[in-house]
Amino acid sequence: MRRYGNAAIAAGTATALCTGAWLLHNGTAVHPPPQPAAAEARPAAAQPRSVPALPPAEPDRIRIPAIHVDAPLTGLGLTASGSLDVPPADRPDLAGWYEAGTTPGETGTAVVAGHVDNADGPAVFFALGALKKGSTIEVDRRDGGTARFTVYAVEVYQARDFPDGKVYGAAPRPELRVITCGGAWSRATGYQGNVVVFARLTGSGR
Repeated sequence: MRRYGNAAIAAGTATALCTGAWLLHNGTAVHPPPQPAAAEARPAAAQPRSVPALPPAEPDRIRIPAIHVDAPLTGLGLTASGSLDVPPADRPDLAGWYEAGTTPGETGTAVVAGHVDNADGPAVFFALGALKKGSTIEVDRRDGGTARFTVYAVEVYQARDFPDGKVYGAAPRPELRVITCGGAWSRATGYQGNVVVFARLTGSGR
């Protein structure tokens, strides 16, 4: 498959993740999803050191031990409006990656997205906002290897202020973005923003 950059992804990419189906179904959630602390958005004194990029290889699975995520990955394309499609709402265990863009581990910015909840309760990235700088994200690849990323920022953005260039823009080293919905919630619009995790390739193995 021919690879493209992420320039095709339009503003508002993750809005389809953000209906807040569980909250709409149940009224007010007893335990709403955690949101990142302001300190997680500030640059760390020591940034994680990048390692050489890996060759392209499609991903199979994402693991984030700190928040107990161990999920299969499916390929995602673009909707008719140009925004990133999302995994099926009836598969709360499933995350997706933008398969026309960078594969996790190669040079550039790879994008993974998943739901925070569905009508039945929390979904794969419900706890994403609780992730801390320095946490590890592992992506199993179809070449038999694993790409290991280190988180260097966790931010939350209102949909109207979503920084497409910062999140999806090209990078000179292997980068990963993990996205779900977050921010304020209303019954009329669902979640009004997105949680975005910024991570950098810092290791690999088999």
